[in-house]
Amino acid sequence: MKPPKFMYCDPDTVEDAVALKSRYGHDSLVLAGGQSLMPMLNMRLANPEVVIDINRVSALQRITRDGDVLEIGAGVRQSELETDPVVGDAVPLLGQVVPYIGHIENRHRGTVGGSLAHADSAAELPCAAVTLDAVVVVQGPAGRREIGARDFFQGWMTNALEPDELVVAVRIPVTPATSGSAFVEVARREGDFALAAAAAVAAVDAEGRFTSLAVGVAGISATPVRASGVENALVGQPATAENIAAAAKEIAAEVSSGDDLHATGAYRKHLAVTVVKRAIGAAVKNAAAAERSGS
Repeated sequence: MKPPKFMYCDPDTVEDAVALKSRYGHDSLVLAGGQSLMPMLNMRLANPEVVIDINRVSALQRITRDGDVLEIGAGVRQSELETDPVVGDAVPLLGQVVPYIGHIENRHRGTVGGSLAHADSAAELPCAAVTLDAVVVVQGPAGRREIGARDFFQGWMTNALEPDELVVAVRIPVTPATSGSAFVEVARREGDFALAAAAAVAAVDAEGRFTSLAVGVAGISATPVRASGVENALVGQPATAENIAAAAKEIAAEVSSGDDLHATGAYRKHLAVTVVKRAIGAAVKNAAAAERSGS
């Protein structure tokens, strides 16, 4: 199929892009990598009056570290997160998550901001953003504002953007060097959307007890979910396989999923427990390795 007719605009500054967004509002859509938008246009699931192409906006394509915060521009390609040394050193989870996003061809075009704005509950980067306590930076006619990732994702493919705003960056706290992170995903085939996925960042003290833990889950509920019940059950406790397995069961009460074409809700909840357990276990192992390498 071919897309519907639309007016095409390609601004080269953030201000010009915002001005267009402000002018056309709900009648406009932003083109970044196009990995989600173009299929939606071709299948007539989207019918905008205007498409605003931000690929020429170089200010959105930067990765910078300022102290304990990593800032990634909305136009940065997903594949850059796999190879950029600044990203790898500051937030290792991102490099672990990105290989699960579609296929390499998708990642060379898809952007960080595009994935966040698309707000697919099965997508990997929104899951990582929630796990990492990321802040999404958006800009509109009134200037910039910051939205915590847990507030940014409001429902299936629904975000907190106003009609005249666009995502310009995401800011992520730097992961402590002695923490370990991991990502586990279950999909029918490589590159498919996740039936269930979990990200974890863990720190363990010298006595083998959790001092901090962050866990996020995707593919189960209408938004990525921060597994607070699992975290609360483990922080301060010994990082044993038995404790992790018992705490992982808490996720079943924190997610909600109905039956669909790909899996039943009950099966997805079963998978949620499994991926949470595996992600935490792998994060603990990676934390131990980080501790040894730093000693």
